Amino acid sequence: MADWEMRQASAEDVEAVAELRAVVLRADLERLGRYDEGRVRQRLRDGFVPAHTWVIEVGGAFAGCVALRPDADAHWLEHFYLDPRLQGRGIGSAVLRRLLDRCDRDGVRVRLNVLQGSAARRLYERHGFTLRTEDPVDVFLVREVPNRPGRS
Repeated sequence: MADWEMRQASAEDVEAVAELRAVVLRADLERLGRYDEGRVRQRLRDGFVPAHTWVIEVGGAFAGCVALRPDADAHWLEHFYLDPRLQGRGIGSAVLRRLLDRCDRDGVRVRLNVLQGSAARRLYERHGFTLRTEDPVDVFLVREVPNRPGRS
């Protein structure tokens, strides 16, 4: 696995993240008949909150991003995109483990949604996410806080 690190996102990261989102989601959105060149980027811009977002860097270069947005009863894992050239090398799993460990320590469940047919669903299911609901476009998953010995 490549050396990677995460840093807090800043407002200046939004365009790099929006572009990566368009690349990563294109095949799934096209398959679902939902790809729109402008909309895929604008939806990211509209929901980008640097305070809840981290940039993933590999070798000091932009490689991806992930957001963990607090909500009333859970955190939402959002905007988790990794450069396709770096996928399959264990980076995504390592990033996800780091975030989930933090949520487990804080006793917080995690929710997310993926597009129907997305290969990312397998990654999330390997890390304990289970199906909550789905519709023709989205699959909503949740990961409850694991029970640990000595925890009440």
